[in-house]
Amino acid sequence: MRIKISALFFFVSLAGGAAAPLSAQSLADVARQEEARRQAIRAPAKVITNTDLKEVPPPESAPPPATTTTSATPDSAAASEEAGKAGESAKPADAAKPAAEPVKDQAYWSGRLKGLQTQLDRDQTFAGAVQVQIDALRTDFVNRDDPAQKAVVKGNLDKAVAELDRLKKAITDDQKALADFQEEARQAGVPPGWLR
Repeated sequence: MRIKISALFFFVSLAGGAAAPLSAQSLADVARQEEARRQAIRAPAKVITNTDLKEVPPPESAPPPATTTTSATPDSAAASEEAGKAGESAKPADAAKPAAEPVKDQAYWSGRLKGLQTQLDRDQTFAGAVQVQIDALRTDFVNRDDPAQKAVVKGNLDKAVAELDRLKKAITDDQKALADFQEEARQAGVPPGWLR
């Protein structure tokens, strides 16, 4: 038995001794190549400082909105009354403009459906990945003996479980949004072919 141990020790020390000169030689080669590369550079690289940069003008900001203040002078009260009337006369013109709604054609309906389905698929995939992570962390927690390592694994496990709970809620919300969308499309009389 002693002979086997001493032979094993001999081979390990022989292999370790042979590897050291090989790595030193390759390190020396790398150093020589780097020195040659540095000598090949003719001029030093230009250093850019703040003085080399051009001044950037500040962005133009919108004028501040006019503020209305009430004071005791009659002139300012009359001016604020006129401003109020002018604001009221401008409101009907703005209200007359219809809000630009998107055209609800086939592209609109299929695009919305695709977006909702993509979000649901993304959340389900991520929930599956988090479940795999939780399973691995639980296995790791059971197999650890060191209390400090168990505490770290337990913290990571708790975070992963909280994330999985959040994702399950998001999946439920995604499914509800998808069902609400399908009901909205049904009430709007959208042809079923548009929702593919």
